[in-house]
Amino acid sequence: MFTESVLSLVQFALRGAAIAFRIAFRNLVRHHRRSLIAILSVGFGIAAFVVANGFAQWMFHDFREATIESAYGHLQITRPQFHEKGRADPFQYLLPNDADIGRLAGLPHVRRISPMLTFAGLISRDEATFSFIGEGISVAGDLSDNRSVSIVRGAKPASDTASEIIVGQGLARTLGADVGSRIVLLVNTPSGGLSAVEAQVAGIFTSVSKSYDDSALLLPIALARRLLKVDGAHVWRVFLDDTAHTGEALSWLKARLDSKQFEVRPWTELAEFYMRAVKLLSEQLGVVRAIVVAIILLGIGNTMMMSVLERTSEIGTAMALGVKRQTLLVQFMIEGALIGLIGGTAGLLLAAGSSLGIGAMHIDMPPPPGLSRGYVANVMLAPSLLVEGMLIALITTTLASIYPAWKASRLAIVDALRHGR
Repeated sequence: MFTESVLSLVQFALRGAAIAFRIAFRNLVRHHRRSLIAILSVGFGIAAFVVANGFAQWMFHDFREATIESAYGHLQITRPQFHEKGRADPFQYLLPNDADIGRLAGLPHVRRISPMLTFAGLISRDEATFSFIGEGISVAGDLSDNRSVSIVRGAKPASDTASEIIVGQGLARTLGADVGSRIVLLVNTPSGGLSAVEAQVAGIFTSVSKSYDDSALLLPIALARRLLKVDGAHVWRVFLDDTAHTGEALSWLKARLDSKQFEVRPWTELAEFYMRAVKLLSEQLGVVRAIVVAIILLGIGNTMMMSVLERTSEIGTAMALGVKRQTLLVQFMIEGALIGLIGGTAGLLLAAGSSLGIGAMHIDMPPPPGLSRGYVANVMLAPSLLVEGMLIALITTTLASIYPAWKASRLAIVDALRHGR
C-alpha cells in the first residue's frame, strides 16, 4: 500500500513537471524572437568559453608531454638531495651501474628507464671556445621521437657508443659549427684532473627552450662516461605508458627502494616552469569564465524582465483564474532553464564545429616568449569541459531568471489586469 502511494506521488510529480516544461516551451516559441536572441547569447558565450578552455587544455597537454619526454621523464630516481646539492658537487651523487636498473623491470606501466649523466665544461672548434652543459643519454631511447628535441639538420648519433654529439642550434651558431664539424670537449674529472675527447657533430637540434638550445649538447652516455672517467649516472629517468599512472608508479617505487639510498620524485615537482605557466593561464581562464557568466546573467536577466513586462496582463489573468504565485515563480525559472539548456547545447555544438575547423586549418602559432618553437593550434574537448560548459549555461540562466520570476509572482492582480489599458 505504501509503495503504491509513493509511486502515485512520483507519477503525479512527473506529470506536473512535464506539463510545466511544455507550457514553458510554448511560451518560448510564442515569443520566438526574444527567445532566439537569448539562446544565441548563451550559445555564443558557452562556445567561446569551451573553445578557449579547450585550446588551453590542449596546450597544457602538449607542453606537459613535451616537458616529460625531453627533460624529466615521468619520474626521476636519484641519490637523496641530488636536486638540492648536486649542482655544486655532482660526482658525489652518482647512482650505481646500469645493471641495477634491471631490478626495476617489474615496474607497472613502465615504458623504459633511461640513465642520464649531466655535466658542464668547455667546447672548442678551431679558435672558438665556449662553455656548455651536457647530457649523456641513451640515444636509442631518449631520441626516439621529436616531441621536444627536434633534429633540424643532420641526424642523431649512429649508436650509443659512437663518438658523435648533437648540438643545440644556438650553441652551434655561436661556435660556427655545422653537421660534420670536429669539436673538442674539455671537462673536469672527479679526481680534479682534466679530460678531453674529440667528437663529430652528427646533428643540430632545437628544443622548446631557446636558452637551452644556446648552451646544450647531447651525447651518448658511453661517450660521456669515457669523457668524465666515471661509471653510473646521476639520474634514472622513468618513462611510463601514460602520464595518468605517475602516482601509482611513484608509490610502487617508494615502497621498494631504500629511501636512504634513493630518492624518487615525480615530474610535477621538477617542472617548475610548466607548473607556473599552467597556474598563470588557469587564472586567466578564470577571468574568461567570470566574464561569460556575467554576460549570460545580464543578458538572460534583461530578457526575462522584458518577458515579465510584456506578459503582465497575461500574468494577472492567470492569477485571477487561481494560478498560485509560487507556480508562476517556478514557471519563469523553468523558462530560464530551458533557454540555458537549448543555448548550452547549441554552444557545445558550435564549439565542436569550431574545434574541428581549427584542427583542419593547421594554424601555425608563434613560439611563446622564451621558447624557440611554435606549434599548431588545436582544441581538446574533454568530457569534463563539456559538462562544465552545460552546467554554466543551466545554472546562470536559472539564476538570472530568479529576480524577474519573483517580480512576476509579486504583481498585484488588479494592477496586472489594468497594465497596458
